[in-house]
Amino acid sequence: MFEVTALTAQPSKYDRLIAAAQAEAPAATIVAHPCDESSLRGAIEAADMGLIVPVLVGPEAKIRNVAAEHRLDLGQREIVDVPHSHAAAAKAVALIREGRGELLMKGSLHTDELMHEVAASATGLRTERRISHVFVMDVPGHADTLFITDAAINIFPNLEAKRDIVQNAIDLWVTIGLGEPRVAILSAVETVTTKIPSTIEAAALCKMAERGQITGGLLEGPLAFDNAIDPESARIKGINSPVAGRAQILVVPDLEAGNMLAKNLTFLTHADAAGIVLGARVPIVLTSRADSIRTRLASCAVAALYAARRRAAQVIAV
Repeated sequence: MFEVTALTAQPSKYDRLIAAAQAEAPAATIVAHPCDESSLRGAIEAADMGLIVPVLVGPEAKIRNVAAEHRLDLGQREIVDVPHSHAAAAKAVALIREGRGELLMKGSLHTDELMHEVAASATGLRTERRISHVFVMDVPGHADTLFITDAAINIFPNLEAKRDIVQNAIDLWVTIGLGEPRVAILSAVETVTTKIPSTIEAAALCKMAERGQITGGLLEGPLAFDNAIDPESARIKGINSPVAGRAQILVVPDLEAGNMLAKNLTFLTHADAAGIVLGARVPIVLTSRADSIRTRLASCAVAALYAARRRAAQVIAV
């Protein structure tokens, strides 16, 4: 006789992150040019869920027209009126510098337009750390949340930039409460060879971690993608390490490789890809018009959780 067991829906990785962020005070968030339905809806729904308190920066008439057209309730949300997207990017960054927000969120303007203002030497949000992007991936059938970095900002980073890219991702993982991450430095092969420069940089990054130049995570590399995430592949190759086959942060050689990897997971396995930018004064939520509302909420949740935990750490330090 066969026993039929009902399947119980388990909270997704994003659901857990959103719930953790909702347990914190919502983060004051400057939203740059939310002038289409998806960006405005994303900000409002994140606010309704208690993740953020948005300040909308853009042409006020256009924002109100979009809200009216799509029946979005702006309520008493603050709107800072500026004439166009370039002015919105500049004003949003200025408001962050004035201490008005803990997060910066991209609206319907182009990423380059916003990041140009963020990266401006005199008026931007740069720190000593290299600015980099992290995809926070929820891959169906895979137990762990996966971070992929950097697939959106740094095109061909050198070794020093990669050190910051790795450290940014580790800091995010640790700060939002996921523990000590297992970090794989990816290449095409798992052996060091002068024919593939990324294998040499991978080995150098691991040595930097041994010497304390990268902290907070367990590093291994070079690793190919299969033996980074699949224990059987790592066993067959004879790679014995706590990271091989069980990696949680995947550090790619360059933007092209990272972008293709993230999009392959998105479109072939139906993974969700939330994303934020780190290394600036505040986390930056970068969203795409193709993002689902769930992905937008997850991006807000990760950034808000990161900001809340940093806020708490600063209070303790004082």
